[in-house]
Amino acid sequence: QVQLVESGGGLVQAGGSLRLSCQVSGLVNYRAMRWYRESPGNQRELVATLANDGSTIYADSVKGRFTASGDNAMNTFYLEMNSLKPEDTGDYLCRILSDSGTAYWGQGTQVTVSA
Repeated sequence: QVQLVESGGGLVQAGGSLRLSCQVSGLVNYRAMRWYRESPGNQRELVATLANDGSTIYADSVKGRFTASGDNAMNTFYLEMNSLKPEDTGDYLCRILSDSGTAYWGQGTQVTVSA
């Protein structure tokens, strides 16, 4: 059974940093790990993509501030978030796409950035 467990969210002041983690179990190979965020009144936004070749893609709103990475040895993925802004506030969810094309979601972790 594939499980994704997220951690690392919290309350931070604008300009601060957080590192989100997404620990994956039950899955050996994957095509891509994606990070999304949801906030009241806004559609779910794709924030970052980490492909299995190590390449990354970022939303324009976070480019240069967020970094997606993975530690394959531990099946843990990270989203390093720097220079946080109030508009980065939201529920952050990780989503992994297996080699077979099945998607699995984490439970989400709340990030709140105060002005």
